[in-house]
Formats: sequence, C-alpha cells, structure tokens
Amino acid sequence: MPDCPRLTSLAPPTIRPPFAAYAHGTHVPAGAEWVFTSGQLGISPDEQVPADVRAQADLCFAACTAILAEAGFDKTDTVRINAFVTDRAEMPAYMAARDSWCAGMARLPASTLVIVSGFTRPEFKVEVEVTAARLPRG
Repeated sequence: MPDCPRLTSLAPPTIRPPFAAYAHGTHVPAGAEWVFTSGQLGISPDEQVPADVRAQADLCFAACTAILAEAGFDKTDTVRINAFVTDRAEMPAYMAARDSWCAGMARLPASTLVIVSGFTRPEFKVEVEVTAARLPRG
C-alpha cells in the first residue's frame, strides 16, 4: 500500500475476482470520517412501494445518496454496500440497480448480497445499507 493515506479497493491476486462490479474489500486508513446508513427500503417519500425490485432498489440507493449528502458525502465515498433481497430470482434486478448506482466510480466498494425470508411489510423486496468513509480534506 502507498505511504500516502487513501481509500483503496482490495483485490488480492490469490483469490477469484469479484463476480460483478464491486471490490473484495476496501482499506480505510486511520483518521477517516465515517457515515453508516440504516437499511433503506424501497418506499417513496409519499409512501408508494413499487411492485418490482429494480424500482425498489433504485429508491433504496436514492435514499442512501440523500443520507450521504446530508453529511456532506457522496456515493463515491461508499466503501461497503450490504443488500438483502427476498428471492434469488430478484438478484439480477437488484444487481442492475447497484451497478447503475456504482457506474463511473473510480474505486468500487465492497458489496454483499443476502437472500432473506422477508422484511417488516410483505411488499418490501429489497433493503440496502451503505457505509461510507473519506479522509479529511485539507
């Protein structure tokens, strides 16, 4: 790792490359500022819940973007994404939303996707939480 502190994606050559657009890990040096979101569900501010996973995931990522912005961060500061879907068949729709949200990032975040049995309301099909970090500007 370089002497200059920076956020670094980790991709050891001794393990299989990631299955999609994410990093196996992210190194965050000491002194970084952090933001942790709660899990965001696919519901709009006016209480609408789309039927399809892609639309719900897009709402989840939009909410994460808004939370990061509230702290003065943006999505490129994301170091980890944890996501949960209720059906293995919904993975491609979620992954398309994640890949769209991550498009153009110079450093991809670590990412985990878990299949779960359900959420607090039956119409929810996906939940996303992000962790972001950045080094102090100066």
